[in-house]
Amino acid sequence: MWVIALLVIFSANELFFLLLVGSLGLAGLWEYFGMIEKSGMRCFKAFGMICGAAYLIGSFVFFHLNGYGSAYDFEMLVLVIFLFGVFARQMFRPTTKQAPLETMAYTLFGILYVAWLFNFLTKIVYVTPPTSTGATTGQFYVLYLVVVTKFSDMGGYLVGSRIGRHQMMPHISAAKTWEGFAGSLIFAIIASYFLLGIIPDRLAQLNYFHATILGLLIGIAAVVGDLGESIVKRSTGVKDSGTILPGIGGIMDLIDSLLFTGPLLYFYLRFLVR
Repeated sequence: MWVIALLVIFSANELFFLLLVGSLGLAGLWEYFGMIEKSGMRCFKAFGMICGAAYLIGSFVFFHLNGYGSAYDFEMLVLVIFLFGVFARQMFRPTTKQAPLETMAYTLFGILYVAWLFNFLTKIVYVTPPTSTGATTGQFYVLYLVVVTKFSDMGGYLVGSRIGRHQMMPHISAAKTWEGFAGSLIFAIIASYFLLGIIPDRLAQLNYFHATILGLLIGIAAVVGDLGESIVKRSTGVKDSGTILPGIGGIMDLIDSLLFTGPLLYFYLRFLVR
C-alpha cells in the first residue's frame, strides 16, 4: 500500500490521485453504511454512495479547473444538495414515528463523516501554488500528512502496548492509554522532522517551527479520529469496520485518523502558512 501511495504521489498524476482517494473514500463509506445496517439501523446506502462518489469526483474536477479560490461557494452548494437530497429521498419512503429522521441523520452523517472529511486530501493537493508549468505541488503535503498521521498511530500502539497503564477514555476504547497518547505525539513530531529533512524542497512552505506545531496538532487529531471511529463502532456493535486488511480491519480502520488530520492540515496551510 505504501508503494502504491508513493508511486501516485511522486508521479504527480492527478487522475491517479483521484482514483486512490476516491477508492479509499468510497470503500470507507461503504463500510460505514455496512456497520449501520449490521446494527439494525436504517440508512439510504445507495443514495449515500452516489452522493459520496459525485462529491469526490466533482470536487476533483472543480479544484482542477478553478483552484481553491472559490472553494467556499462550492462547499456550500454541496452541503445544500446533500441536505435537500436526503429529504427528497425520504419522500419516497413511508413516514413512521422517528424512523425517517434517524434514517436521514445516519445517511447524512456518513456522507459528511467519511466522504466530506476524507476529501480534504484532494483539497490539500490544490491549496499550495502550482509550479510555473501548472503542475500541482500539494501532493507532497498529502504525503507529509499520511506519514505523520500513520507514525502517530504506530507510536500510540507501540508505546501503549508496551508501557501503557493509565486508560485514557475507557468508556470509548479500553486499549487507549495516556502513555500511548504521549507516544503518538512523540512519533508524530519525529516523522514531521524526518519528512521536512529529506524533502525540504517539496515542503517549501514549512519550517521546523511549523513542523513542531503540526506534529503536535496532527498527533492529537489522529488520536481524536481514532476515538471517533471507536464511538461509531461501539454504537453499532462491531469490533472492526471490515476484514479486508489483515491485522488492521477495514478501510475505515485505516483512514479513521486521516478524517481528522486532513482538514487540520488543509486549514493550517490555508490560513497560517505564507
